[in-house]
Amino acid sequence: MNQHSPAQRAMHASLVMVWLGTAAVSALDHLGLSGLDHEGARLLAAGGIADARWQALLIWSGLLADLCIGIALLLRPGRASYLAALALMTAMTLVGTALQPALWLHPLGPLLKNLPLAAMLWFLLQPENARPQSSKLEP
Repeated sequence: MNQHSPAQRAMHASLVMVWLGTAAVSALDHLGLSGLDHEGARLLAAGGIADARWQALLIWSGLLADLCIGIALLLRPGRASYLAALALMTAMTLVGTALQPALWLHPLGPLLKNLPLAAMLWFLLQPENARPQSSKLEP
């Protein structure tokens, strides 16, 4: 990442924080230590997954996947980690949409936030010479 602009490094750092932060928050929530009172399990139950074992399996699988992506982005930034993050985020967005389509309308935008994250990942995946050189948004 040394040859990248400050903006690209900031994008990369924010992606690392999102993935590692999401893993940490998911673990704390599932363990009842976040103050959210098992929000992940409630969302899964509202989506039709009421069995506590399945909820635990899905929550721990998701948070371990988030943790792995965050570590990969931190230690091995590049195409492979960006593609893995984009693929996992797409899969989680599709699952979230299938289980709880109303999350697209949630005031805090838990699924909507994936759109700018996808754009950042897509941008970072582009070869240097294919990226726009202007700092202005063009119509």
